[in-house]
Amino acid sequence: MSSVETTTLTLPNDQDASGRDFGIEEMTALDAVLASGTLTSTKGAFVKNFEREFAEHIGASHAYACASGSAAVHTALAALDLEPGDEVITTSITDMGALAPILYQAAIPVFADVDPRTCNVTAATIEAALSARTRAIIVTHLFGNPCEMEAILELARARHLPVIEDAAQAFGARYRGRHVGTLGTIGCFSLQQGKHITCGEGGIVVTDDPALARRMYLYINKGWGYGDPHPDHYFLALNYRISELQGAVALAQLGKLDRHVEIRRERAAALTNALADVPGLEVPYVYDGAEHSYWKYALRLDPAIYPEGPPALARLLKDANVAAVPRYIAKPAFMCEVFQKRRTFGTSAFPLTLARPETLDYRLERFPGTAEGLAHVLVLPINERYELEHVSYVADAVRSAAADLRSARA
Repeated sequence: MSSVETTTLTLPNDQDASGRDFGIEEMTALDAVLASGTLTSTKGAFVKNFEREFAEHIGASHAYACASGSAAVHTALAALDLEPGDEVITTSITDMGALAPILYQAAIPVFADVDPRTCNVTAATIEAALSARTRAIIVTHLFGNPCEMEAILELARARHLPVIEDAAQAFGARYRGRHVGTLGTIGCFSLQQGKHITCGEGGIVVTDDPALARRMYLYINKGWGYGDPHPDHYFLALNYRISELQGAVALAQLGKLDRHVEIRRERAAALTNALADVPGLEVPYVYDGAEHSYWKYALRLDPAIYPEGPPALARLLKDANVAAVPRYIAKPAFMCEVFQKRRTFGTSAFPLTLARPETLDYRLERFPGTAEGLAHVLVLPINERYELEHVSYVADAVRSAAADLRSARA
């Protein structure tokens, strides 16, 4: 019997109250909304207050709440007013929610490879994906680990390209002292159930550009100019608003964000210290000048020591009640049927019909960093309810499971 099976501890889970920090602050805010009888953000104050305080918190000039992290990316792209067939460089390791908005704006996702150590895009991988049709770049700060933004922004400036930061997993992460999401042209955040702060579903877009801010505000509101002297639906847009109930919870959660990030960093540091000497395990790699905010804790396994890879370690950890996820996503984003079978709008395959043939070349050998990164990564859970006893338990389970795998090969 594996030594990780002897005793189990129930870990805080961010899908329920055990791993979420909800309390009197959220209840008081919700009571105030219900007492007011105003649940729409067009008339209420909670969403507006959340937007103002979030902008102040991260140092952005403008912030607008929207329906989800996907809606945030969609709003950002819509603000750029792309033409059909324009290319948007993005990452091969991301959620479909960050890719579908590109297609819905009739643009072409062009996948950049990643640094296998972080599973993040780099300036070099972005540059390799550039073309004369590139109109924007999306960088994803995966797991809360910032991309190496200095080189990326230098490349983007030289090409006069806007950079959208997908910071859905990166509340509180910083690069060279600045909050991620404020480094590029537009930043996008998610308030989904499992993020650093949550109101169940929701998103935020931020920018310092007043013209883009205006377009984002309008896009979230069906293109309608609330408060204008002669409002109209100025362009094609959606209703991506959130309710005052969501805004109330988000505002209360915002007051806890710094502490949530601090706890995650403290627990991650303890886990790193406990696992640093385990043969064949690499703790998270963080670029110089970056500050990780640990949405999740991603280990890398040396295939020479663990040839069966992360799935084998994850199976043993499951016996210890540690919900480790091998590979993070089962396959690179471009391997999903949306792209492989071009399932978009009816049978049209639009807008992929506008793509250059080379952008639809999804052979895995073109993305060696992606293949290596996914093959070797094991994602461990972490949240603000973790105590040191939980960290010790996870560390012991990982050490024991890793030892079992090494012994089996001896």
